[in-house]
Amino acid sequence: MAALTKDRNTAVRENVMIPYGVAAATIIYAGALVCINALGYAVPGSISTTLKSVGRAEETIDNSAGANGDETIVARKGTFKFANAGDITIAHLETDVYINDDQTVSSVSTSKTVAGKCIEVEADGVWVEFA
Repeated sequence: MAALTKDRNTAVRENVMIPYGVAAATIIYAGALVCINALGYAVPGSISTTLKSVGRAEETIDNSAGANGDETIVARKGTFKFANAGDITIAHLETDVYINDDQTVSSVSTSKTVAGKCIEVEADGVWVEFA
């Protein structure tokens, strides 16, 4: 397609709550940092280089006895407060932070997946934006 030469009515979709099939033998707790694995199934955040961060779990889903996709979880995009591994400071504002586990983020990127952007640092946690 050619570049625009006039206004365009571009459709919008508010992707704030998105369903994902849950990986086999997995429990994801409400409030957890949710990722998708290499197969596209939802898993709790953990130290890994192959996950993709997708948001916060809206409810607890237990697929511990199921196969891939037997259960579905809704992940919400937005900005949420997670625990600080202790190394994130205001110097990290507007930079990527990385997943330590399903409730903790760090500034250390070694062998880790990006959680999202650090928006604010408070005494009790880090506000992380999921785009």
